[in-house]
Amino acid sequence: MQLQDRPAADAAARPAAMRFIMLTVLIDMVSIGLIIPVLPALVGTFTGSQADQAFWYGAVTFAFGIANFFGSPILGALSDRHGRRPVLLIGFCGLALNFFATALAPALWMLIAVRLVGGAMQSNIAVANAYVADITPPEERAKRFGMLGAMFGVGFILGPVIGGLLGHLGLRLPFFIAGGLSLLNLLYGYFVLPESLPAERRHAFAWKSANPITSLRALTQLKGAGPLVAVIACSGLAQFILYTVWVLYTTFKFGWGPLENGWSLAVVGVASVLVQGVLLGRLLKRFSPPRLAVLGLVSSTLAYALYGLASEGWMMIVVICCNLLGFTVAASIQSIISGAAGASEQGRTMGAVSSLNSLMAVVAPVIGAPLLGVVSHLPRGDWRIGAPFYLCAALQCAALALAWLHFRGLRRARLAAQAAGSSV
Repeated sequence: MQLQDRPAADAAARPAAMRFIMLTVLIDMVSIGLIIPVLPALVGTFTGSQADQAFWYGAVTFAFGIANFFGSPILGALSDRHGRRPVLLIGFCGLALNFFATALAPALWMLIAVRLVGGAMQSNIAVANAYVADITPPEERAKRFGMLGAMFGVGFILGPVIGGLLGHLGLRLPFFIAGGLSLLNLLYGYFVLPESLPAERRHAFAWKSANPITSLRALTQLKGAGPLVAVIACSGLAQFILYTVWVLYTTFKFGWGPLENGWSLAVVGVASVLVQGVLLGRLLKRFSPPRLAVLGLVSSTLAYALYGLASEGWMMIVVICCNLLGFTVAASIQSIISGAAGASEQGRTMGAVSSLNSLMAVVAPVIGAPLLGVVSHLPRGDWRIGAPFYLCAALQCAALALAWLHFRGLRRARLAAQAAGSSV
């Protein structure tokens, strides 16, 4: 066994392994968060109107999503074969290449090409989730996924604020800093991060099972969790539409710039850390993951509608702070799906979830950006500019209905089985 693989048998069992992957995710999310406030503005430097800016920003976002859709299940399956650590290192290389090339891009076509390459090589979220599943017993996974979510939140506190401040100095500067952080993560992963998947739990790579269609089909067949695929799809599409239009929406409706957008995304990060890093464990003692997921979907449905109706910028901050339960949905559903998958299939399963989210990231800019472009001519403060968020609310409401029906069906089946057992 190689030196890099040796810790898979013992180090991954230590509490330190969770701290290692959390720090990896933190650095990763800070680097990604750096570019969020400035990427739409950078696209705007190549366009002549707000409608064109919305369209081409959607195209740039689409390029990353479509490449990630095909790349995530392949990299997830490779992590089941070769371990999580080498695939994470590939992801860090992909991000660094993406950021540096974006900073140097002289035209829109290069931005799109760069996002295609970066999306194909980057599946850090899926592999990090599989890493956590490797080192965590099933009953603790919801809490651990919440801890990982808290690191995403911290990254969204630091990254967008720093990116907004740097964006004032130059729109391309945050991309160089983000590339440097990705290289730092590469060094950290190479010299410090232990492997989490022991050799005896690895299995052969097969292209048939690694393609996204097969991965998604396998996801739908997970016992007791398959129907949640539709919930992930609707909720994920709503979330990615929000990600796609947030900066442009606040710019068009409230006149915000990179700095204001950076601070607003930092508030999202603070709320995420508070819920997933502090409150989630306590909430799980009171509510089961299914019930918590339903409550979170109710909260986020209302939040999307209120984002669209907001007439002043400060109202967006208030809605973020009131939507605390909305930050519990992803961890709750991921724990249910992870618990339904076998120990040797965590990478493929989390890769399939990531691929599904990537598919929604592909669809989101095709819907959200043009929809925002249609209303971009309206005066600031007009409630109709919130059209993308009204669509998000409808999608989240559909996810809520599907989740409620699924969990109610499982509960009825369980009660019927108990009744049949007691009558024997």
